[in-house]
Amino acid sequence: MKLLIKLAITALLANAVFRVGTQYITHYQFRDSIREAAMYQAKSEDELRERILEIATTYDLPQAAADFTVSRNGRQWITTGTYTKKIEIVPTFPYDWKFDWDVDAFVSDAPLLPGAPTRFPQPKPR
Repeated sequence: MKLLIKLAITALLANAVFRVGTQYITHYQFRDSIREAAMYQAKSEDELRERILEIATTYDLPQAAADFTVSRNGRQWITTGTYTKKIEIVPTFPYDWKFDWDVDAFVSDAPLLPGAPTRFPQPKPR
């Protein structure tokens, strides 16, 4: 009987670690995609704001336009935001997990080399 209880607790912990871990991997991929969009694709604040919402949709994240800020300081893009994702840590028990992100990206003024791609690939949906 003790063995069954230990196995059940271990299974619940493994499930929780897996579910939270996969959401953190998605969160870091989301941040990296924002950094790439700011460094290579965005020409204006509105364009970067739209691109962030597209990236959030690609990763199936509940990111609203009111939950993040975008500003430019010379060659530096500064984006800060937050979103809350429901994670089912224990089966049938969702928990609202808050993710904060802060991305600083520097834009290079150097011209592209001949033959370099002008658009970078979109993130792959999970």
